[in-house]
Amino acid sequence: MISAQARSSPPNPSALVGCVAKPESPPRDTETGDPALWRRRIRHDIRHELGTIIMLASAVAVSDDIGPASRERVEALLGETRWLDHLLRQLDAEEEGQVPVGPERVRVDRLVGEIAAGLRLSSPRRIGFAGGPAWAHIDPLALWRAVRNVLDNAHRIARERVEVLVSVESGWTVVQVDDDGPGFGAGTSGLASLGLGIVNDLVSEYGGMIEMRSCELGGARVRILLPAADRP
Repeated sequence: MISAQARSSPPNPSALVGCVAKPESPPRDTETGDPALWRRRIRHDIRHELGTIIMLASAVAVSDDIGPASRERVEALLGETRWLDHLLRQLDAEEEGQVPVGPERVRVDRLVGEIAAGLRLSSPRRIGFAGGPAWAHIDPLALWRAVRNVLDNAHRIARERVEVLVSVESGWTVVQVDDDGPGFGAGTSGLASLGLGIVNDLVSEYGGMIEMRSCELGGARVRILLPAADRP
């Protein structure tokens, strides 16, 4: 029989000394002590998981037990995941000092349309897109990052509507994003200004620029201008 005294008495601290788990050291210390190598290993593991997601989503996209709307969403998810994989590979290349790949002739309206379509599927706001054939010499990942930053800013601040237009004007390929938000200076700062700084750096490397003004929807208009490439 166990007495009440035994049940209520605190345990002997000396008996627990050997049972206390010691906190693990940070991974970079236990592996190599090389922070750069530790980051590469983490990116490797992330890329492995992205590959698994891509395979699973690809299997769902071609299955017979989903409808057209679900297939469209899965394909949009696949597109987003592949861009993440491109970002990780670029990080690896830059850390290893590899020479960056030169610009390509990119079909701008198709790439921007893909981004707008993916955002439309995940947003309660109306995301409109219009555009005709337009090309530019640019790294596709740089263009994706630039447009994605502008669209994310517009989507975050818009009340109900974002309109995207791709056109060719006087030797420029133009990506125009309008929103019905409060306009420049009236919304939240921080991420928006950081995003536009990223956009400016990305497009200026390829001879482009950005313009900002008000638009007919009542909010902001951001235009990415890139030197137009000839139709192939």
